[in-house]
Amino acid sequence: MSQDSDPRKLPPLNALKAFEAAARLSSVSLAAKELSVTPGAVSQQVRLLEDHAGGPLVRREAGGLVLTELGARLQPVLRDAFEHMKRAADIIYGPSRRQSLSVSVPPSFAVRWLVPRMARFSAQHPEIEIWISADMQLADIAGGRADVAVRYGQGDYPGVRTEVLVEAGVIPICSPSLLHGPKPLATPADLINHTLIHVGRSTLEEPRPDWAAWLGSRKLDQIDATLGPRFDQTAFAIEDAVHGRGVALAPRAFVAADLASGRLAAPFADGYLATDNAYRLITRRGALRPEAQAFVAWLRAEAAADAVVKDEL
Repeated sequence: MSQDSDPRKLPPLNALKAFEAAARLSSVSLAAKELSVTPGAVSQQVRLLEDHAGGPLVRREAGGLVLTELGARLQPVLRDAFEHMKRAADIIYGPSRRQSLSVSVPPSFAVRWLVPRMARFSAQHPEIEIWISADMQLADIAGGRADVAVRYGQGDYPGVRTEVLVEAGVIPICSPSLLHGPKPLATPADLINHTLIHVGRSTLEEPRPDWAAWLGSRKLDQIDATLGPRFDQTAFAIEDAVHGRGVALAPRAFVAADLASGRLAAPFADGYLATDNAYRLITRRGALRPEAQAFVAWLRAEAAADAVVKDEL
């Protein structure tokens, strides 16, 4: 069946809009003002719709427009229809007002470093919407699967640009309650009386300094570096330490805010153990989109501020 012969084809959209506005506002003049047309144009469109409807939709009385029975049936249907059309327009045109950016980071980096800072980025760049994917696999930056990534490693990733963003050296951290408890934790040798909390090595992530390396650097061979609970993410080990179960190793950048607030303590002034690995910023070669440039610049600024805080801890 052709559109011209379809008995259910739509009346003119302008006529529907004019009637809906006039019926909602009970005034031709107010409807004309809302639609940016003349009152005569609104009246003409309402009469056109009445021709399609086969009967009057409104009556003009001293107090304004009054809907007929047919008009009263039509008005709420049109009101809902135009509301749905507005929602459709938001879906269609909304993304053009906000630029989206895909960011891939390891889970613990997301939880302990990136996400707590994201409100600052959003305040500076409300027009950019960040989509964060927290996983251990390196995203296909060169192929466009992500715009920006952060990964822990030495930076030997082919086809992309890499730079050190955050140092990944670790320090022992614990609940402040352990420092002066029944078994005080004043020197590294005191670790023999405390539970060591471990982060298990993943095959998808380069090894980070563990308790064996840290104790070996202090020549504390009498402490068993294999005992204690294990987690597959640094963020979980940190939370376990917060709750007082023992002492964990964590990148200093991950716990700076907790150390400053007193939620965690670093029991040893010289507890830092460096590593050749780092959390590295990864971007594609060539020019970045403006929103990616803004996000990368913000990441660098946050990391530089971290370096200042680190020197003060």
